[in-house]
Amino acid sequence: MKKFLPAFLFFGFLFFLHNNSVRAQGHKLVKKWQTDSVLKVPESVLYDGAGQILFFSNIGGAPDGKNGKGSIGKLGLDGKVAKLEWVAGLNGPKGLGKFKNTLFAADVDELVVIDIPSSKVIKRIPVEGAQFLNDVTVDAKGVVYISDTKTGKVHRVEDGKVSTYAENIKGANGVLALGTDLYVLGSGILWKIGADKKTIKIADGMDESTDGIEKVKDNEFLVSCWNGIIYYVKSDGSKETLLDTRTEKINTADIGYDAKNRIVYVPTFFKKSVVAYELK
Repeated sequence: MKKFLPAFLFFGFLFFLHNNSVRAQGHKLVKKWQTDSVLKVPESVLYDGAGQILFFSNIGGAPDGKNGKGSIGKLGLDGKVAKLEWVAGLNGPKGLGKFKNTLFAADVDELVVIDIPSSKVIKRIPVEGAQFLNDVTVDAKGVVYISDTKTGKVHRVEDGKVSTYAENIKGANGVLALGTDLYVLGSGILWKIGADKKTIKIADGMDESTDGIEKVKDNEFLVSCWNGIIYYVKSDGSKETLLDTRTEKINTADIGYDAKNRIVYVPTFFKKSVVAYELK
């Protein structure tokens, strides 16, 4: 019996390693489709379940330029372009947020408010001192939060009035409002800011170009990094790398997510396309 024990232990150890490897690779992204490379530097994608459409932002010109070359476009859920420049005349639009029939876009130093049924800009709300407004999220009451990457601030917009909600967040970018909490990405770190304004670190060690954030389920998130990485962040703060396209020089900017069908929409920025993946 003793001579079989080392072999038993060896194969048992291999089985242990295999199981842990499978658990470590618990999620993956499976490509479904990719648009033609005709978009005008897409930075953000927003899934609209009610309208069964995807909104995307075209930077168009310089990301911080005031040149009127930016726009918002629309994609079908099959990846076909419904309208390349649905709303034009913006500057460098990036993050998008929606509340009822209103679409919000972060546009350099102002929040652009768009009426969806009429496809018209109905208001431009300047954010004093803003240098690089980047991402947008809207809470259940219609309050808008918008990040400024260069100043490290997050602003709050309610009834057209702007206030500073948080500051000193290096590289502030992706924002996500959930209940009374606000999640903020900044230079490789995911922070949670509670109603009491207390800031808690949820996860760190990610690529410093952290960009978009979407909720998968309670305390678990998808995080994209502009340089070309997408992470699955778990409730304990650990993470899995789902996608890494850095060697191909394909960016993964501000992602959108269809939670019901588990589809992740990835804007590729300089590659001028959007790619859809199923989260497995």
